[in-house]
Order: sequence, then C-alpha cells, then structure tokens
Amino acid sequence: MTMNLSRRDFLKLTGLIAASTALASCAPANQLLAPLANVVWPALSPADFLSLNRLSFGPNAEERARFAQIGLANWIEEQLAPESIDDHSCEFRLRNLGTLDMSASDLFDVSDQIFDNVDRFKVPKELRQATLLRQVYSRRQLFEVMAEFWSDNFNISTEKGDCYYLKTVDDREVIRKHALGSFRDLVWASAHSPAMLVYLDNQSNQKAAPNENYARELMELHTLGVEAGYTQQDVMELARCLTGWTVKEHFWRGQFTFDAKVHDTGTKHVLGLEIHEAGQAEAERVIERLVEHPAAARFISTKLARRFLADEPPAEIIDKAAQTFEQTHGDIRAVLRVILLDGLSLAQSKYKRPNNFIASALRALNAETDGDDATQDYLLRMGQVPFLWPTPDGYPDRTQTWQGNLMPRWQFAFALARNEIKGTEIDLPRLLETVHAKTLEESADQIASLLLGSALAPFARDELLTALHAAGADETESLNIFTAGILSSPAFQWK
Repeated sequence: MTMNLSRRDFLKLTGLIAASTALASCAPANQLLAPLANVVWPALSPADFLSLNRLSFGPNAEERARFAQIGLANWIEEQLAPESIDDHSCEFRLRNLGTLDMSASDLFDVSDQIFDNVDRFKVPKELRQATLLRQVYSRRQLFEVMAEFWSDNFNISTEKGDCYYLKTVDDREVIRKHALGSFRDLVWASAHSPAMLVYLDNQSNQKAAPNENYARELMELHTLGVEAGYTQQDVMELARCLTGWTVKEHFWRGQFTFDAKVHDTGTKHVLGLEIHEAGQAEAERVIERLVEHPAAARFISTKLARRFLADEPPAEIIDKAAQTFEQTHGDIRAVLRVILLDGLSLAQSKYKRPNNFIASALRALNAETDGDDATQDYLLRMGQVPFLWPTPDGYPDRTQTWQGNLMPRWQFAFALARNEIKGTEIDLPRLLETVHAKTLEESADQIASLLLGSALAPFARDELLTALHAAGADETESLNIFTAGILSSPAFQWK
C-alpha cells in the first residue's frame, strides 16, 4: 500500500537523498556514481554530459543518443543550423497560442482580455507559455539557449507600458529572428523595436524634453559595456541623435516611426564621430559604430563565455572569441564555435537558473506539460518568469544570485514526481519500460543515470532505498521520492 507522506516527511526524506548526492560538496563523483557501463541510457563521459547540459535546457534521452552518435563537434554544427532541424512537433504544441504571429495592432486589440480571473493579459501569458514549451520540446536546443541569452542582453519587461503586447513582436522579429545571425543586424533590429523604445522611454525622447535612458543602455548593456570608456557627454549626444525615434499610437499602432518635428537638429559628437544633421540616419550611423567597436567584441564575448563556460570565464577563450568577433564583424555562429569548441573543456560548474532547472527536469523525465499557469507559478516563486525582470540588465547569470531560494525547487520536485502540477504529467513506469528496468534497484539506477549522467553507486542507492522502506514507502512511492530527491539534489541543481 502506498504511504501517505506529509510534505514535511517528504522534504525530510528528499533532504536525505539530496545530502547523499551532493557531488560538488560532499564526495567525489567517482565515489557516488556507478561506472558508465551500468547506464542503459546512451552513455556519455562526464565531460560530454556537462557539455550537453550547457548546450541545451538539459539533455533528454533522444539528445543523449544523438550526441553519442555524432560527437560534440558535429552536434554543435548541427545545432548551429537550426533551420535544418525538423521542429514540427514543437511547433504543433504552439498551435493554439494564436497571438504569437500577430501584428502589433492586432495584439493591442486582444491584449486587454483577462483570463482565469487573475491579473494576467492574454498576450504576455501566451508568450511566456510558448517560451517554456520551446525550451522543453524544441529540438533546436542551442537556438533556444541563445534566444534566452539575447532576451537577457536586450531585456524588456512586459510590465512596462505597452511592452505587454509589443514584446511579442520583439521576441519574434528581433530576438528569435537574429539569435544566430549577425550582431549588427540584432542591434539594428532592437534599436528599431517599438518594445525597446517604449521600455527605455525613447518614445518620449524629444528635443524639448530629452531622455537619455535608451542611449545609455544601448552603450552600457547592449553593446560596449560600462567599462568601455565612453563618457556622459557621449550618452547625451547619442540621446540627441535618437530624438524623434518613437512609436505610432493610432493608425498602424505599435509600429516604429521617426518624428522629424521633435528631432534635435544640429551637429553631434559621439565616440569621436562628428554627426551632421541627417534625421533618422544620425543614430543609425552611431549604431554602425557601436557594433564594430572593439569593446563590443569583448563585452559580448565575455557574456557568452559566462553563459556557457563559467561565472569567471577563461581569459584566453574571451580573447580568441573577441578576435573572431572583430574578424567576422559580429558573426554570432563563428563566435559560438570558438567558445564552445575551444572552451567547453575548460568549463566549470554553474548553478541552474530557475528556467533551466524546470525545463531540464521536464525534458529528462519526458514530461507532458502545457507550460501554463501552474508551471509558471513555480517560475514566479523561484524568481525567473520570462520577460518579468524589471531592470534593463536582464536576469542575472551568476551562481550567487540563485542559490538562496531552494524551497520552491524542492516543492516543484515533490509536485512533479507525484504528478501534482496541473497541466503537467510524468509517467515513470512507461519511461522505465523503455530500458526494461524490472526491480526497484534497477529503476532507481536508471532514473539517476537519466538525471545525473550515471547511476548512483550501489552503496549510496541501497542506503536511500532502505531509508524509504523503513519510512513505510512502497515501491511506487519510493521511486517517486527517489526521483524528487535527485531533482532536489546539488548534483542536479548544478550543471
């Protein structure tokens, strides 16, 4: 008979499992993990398992098989050509999210519809849902990782003004359209994005009332970095160039437009450039300068290396990536090749951000999810709902930021393992049938190997299963708790 564990009892038992699998702090991996030969899922070396974790939102069995078949370099090349990867199964899951392909004016028309009696608008709700579904189900995993990276670099909160509907267009036409293309084209598209202009107040930047917000963040956060050597005078002069860059509010609502009547005419000086009166072309000339600036090459290369390699990425990789950035005029694919092929062997442990944690659990366990409110609520508790970071710097990418809020992760693991999340379901028995696991021990080995890369060593596994049996858990409950404990453990939280 299945025991009825209280949440407190469950957390005590999963705490035991978490402590037993704390690979990073309690014991070397070779003491807690069984040899790769015991793994029925496609076997990967620890280095390859780490690489696959960095290049995706967590490997599933299909990706592990593909990776094992073609190797790291070929897998990266395949992922760098997402247009060649059939992703119809993911697209099918988005079929009922009708706002994703709408124009800005059409989005505005439907954006005031309230759903489920909560203060959530339909348009940003569907965008968040689509984002999680793509992270979980897309076969174009590296592309999705890059879409999230650029969403942080060019952060826009849907809570700011008309961004609640404009961000859907920005996500489609700026971030996703250019995620693996040219940095120049990406910055250009972002600068002309109504969502960005509204978020950083440039729609009200006029000669009679200048606003420097977008000019500052364009240099500080989007291209050069705060240490690039530009001055406050450069910010003020770029803001003058950007006067009149605004958004239509009536006919063709939500479209970019340039209003010459409020543009600050006259000569400007930005980053050593003398900008003569040319209307909209003035700021566009500065953008061309920014994307070719050596500081931009180093700034973006450093951020990419931090995302894929380590909080403090190797200097030699940054140098090589920045050099490639300059030589290729910001070819994102070329820069990624350097960082991934030359840098992954130097990667250090990184803590999973909430999106990564939830998506990796769902992916590894072959979950069926609608990505809707129940799952989004866990992201809210963990602090990373897509497109809700309020400040322009985007969600933090350093371990320290995310380590202090563990309880929601444990609660998610508990609910997921017991199928208590509305709209989300896992089927452990069916999953284990595919590897012909017959005993509880074999099942525990396969779950651990799927989530961690290798099974636990027999002594660690048996200790945990004995504790569960002593607490009154039958085989089904034991496997559920074991699964939740692995998800809650440092071994899974880190990648």
